Amino acid sequence: MRIHYEDIALPVSKQLAEALAELLTKKSLTGDSVTINFRDPNYDAENGGFHPVEIRLEKRGEVWNVCYITDFAYVGIGPYAELTKELDFDFQSGVFQNLFGVFPIEQATEIYQIWEGNFLYYLVELDVFSVSILN
Repeated sequence: MRIHYEDIALPVSKQLAEALAELLTKKSLTGDSVTINFRDPNYDAENGGFHPVEIRLEKRGEVWNVCYITDFAYVGIGPYAELTKELDFDFQSGVFQNLFGVFPIEQATEIYQIWEGNFLYYLVELDVFSVSILN
């Protein structure tokens, strides 16, 4: 299984591509698209935790391409807190969105590298996520 990560708008690492490919090889995929959800079962608005993440991939030929990566977080206090997009790297549309607005995706290079490093550490080293794969 090959995930395209070279020469795209943000520097998706080989490590992330390999981690995603490993998850997908464990699943019997039937279509040309897949959404992977990463959830910390203990994450909530009151106590925090590791942010939920959603990654969408679509297959073109024999190669899977990253469509978007979205990191969610609670915004608000108490019963008014709601889960919203905190960081959204939309490779298909070429935009990056955060709580401050929408920007060309190329402007998110530094924040993406920090986000990805943290995410891989949480996924691989700390193993904090419950993973579900929808296709």
